[in-house]
Amino acid sequence: MYSLEGITKSIQDWLFLKFDPTLALAIECVIVILLAISLFAILGLVLVLMERKVAAHIQIRLGPNRVGPGGMFQTVADTLKLIMKEGLTPDKADKFLFNLAPFVVMMVGMLLLAPIAFAKNFQIWDINIGVLYISSVSSLSVIGILMAGWASNNKYSLLGAMRSGAQIVSYELSAGFAVLTIVVFTGSLQISEIVASQQTGWWLFKGHIPAVISFVLYIIAVTAETNRAPFDLAEAESELTAGFHTEYSGMRFALFFLAEYINIFIVCAIGATLFLGGWMPLHIGQWESFNHLMDYIPSSIWFMGKTFLLIFLIMWFRWTFPRLRVDQLLNLEWKYLLPISLFNLLLATVIAIFGWHF
Repeated sequence: MYSLEGITKSIQDWLFLKFDPTLALAIECVIVILLAISLFAILGLVLVLMERKVAAHIQIRLGPNRVGPGGMFQTVADTLKLIMKEGLTPDKADKFLFNLAPFVVMMVGMLLLAPIAFAKNFQIWDINIGVLYISSVSSLSVIGILMAGWASNNKYSLLGAMRSGAQIVSYELSAGFAVLTIVVFTGSLQISEIVASQQTGWWLFKGHIPAVISFVLYIIAVTAETNRAPFDLAEAESELTAGFHTEYSGMRFALFFLAEYINIFIVCAIGATLFLGGWMPLHIGQWESFNHLMDYIPSSIWFMGKTFLLIFLIMWFRWTFPRLRVDQLLNLEWKYLLPISLFNLLLATVIAIFGWHF
C-alpha cells in the first residue's frame, strides 16, 4: 500500500536522478507554486459562495440560485466579470506601489501555506520553528494594506489603511499569546510535533481552562486581523466607501478580495492545527470500536472539516454582531483581551510545569 510520503519520496528521487539537483529543486518549487495557486483559486470560488449561502440562511432569504444548480456557478461568473473589467489607476497615484500592493498581500498568503500540515505526511515545509515562521510572515500583510492606502492618493483609502494597520498590529498580540499557550503545552514550535502531541486528545479538551480561553481569544483576534465584521472598520462602507481598496478595480481588486478569504482559510487552518488536532481523527477515551472507525476517514477530510467549521464560525459572527466603533475595537484589545491573554499564558505555564495537562 502506497503512502503519500512514499509517493513524494519516489518523485523526488526520480527528479534528482533525471536532472541536476538544482534543476530538480527548481522543478519541485514550480510544481508547489502551481498547486498553491490552484488551491487559492478553488478556495476563492468555494468560500465566496459559502459566505453568500451562510448569509442567506442566517437572514432567512434566498442566496445565489440562478447560475448553475443551486447557484453554485455564481462565483465563477463573478470571476469572469472581474477578469474582463478594466483595471484603472488614478492619475496622481504612485503607480508602482499601487500595482505592487495586491501582489504583496497575495504573496504573504502563499508563504503562509508552507508549514501547514494539510494531511498526514502532506506538508510543504516542516520547519522546526513553524509557529514562529507563521507569526512573523503573517505580520507582513499589513505592509501591502498600508502600501495600497497610501499609494491610492485617496483620503478614504489612507484612513482605511491606517485603521487596518492599527487593528492588525493590536490584535496580533492576543493571537500570538493564544498560540504561545499551545507552544508551552507542546514544548515545540514545529507544526508536525504540535499535531503529533494531540494523538491522545486535542489541546482544546486536554489543555483544560487555559486552552479553552486561548481558543476563544484566538478566534476573536484572528477575526479582527482579517478585517472581518464586527471588526471591519478598515472597510466600513458607511464611512470609508471600500476602505483601503477604494481605488482598485478589475483583477487588482479581485486579488484583495481573494486575499481576504485566503487569510480566513489560513487562520482557521492554523486554529484547527493548534487546538483541534489538525489532521488527527477524533478519538474518545477507551472507545476502541469508535476510534477505529474514525481512523478510516482520510486525514485530509479531518483537516478540511475542522478548518471549514471554524470558517463557518467566523462567517456566523459577521451576520450576527453589529460593527464596533474604532475606540471600542482598540479598547477591547488593550483593556480586556491583552491582560486576559497574559494571565492565561501564566496559568498555562504553571499547568505545563506541573504536568497537569496530560
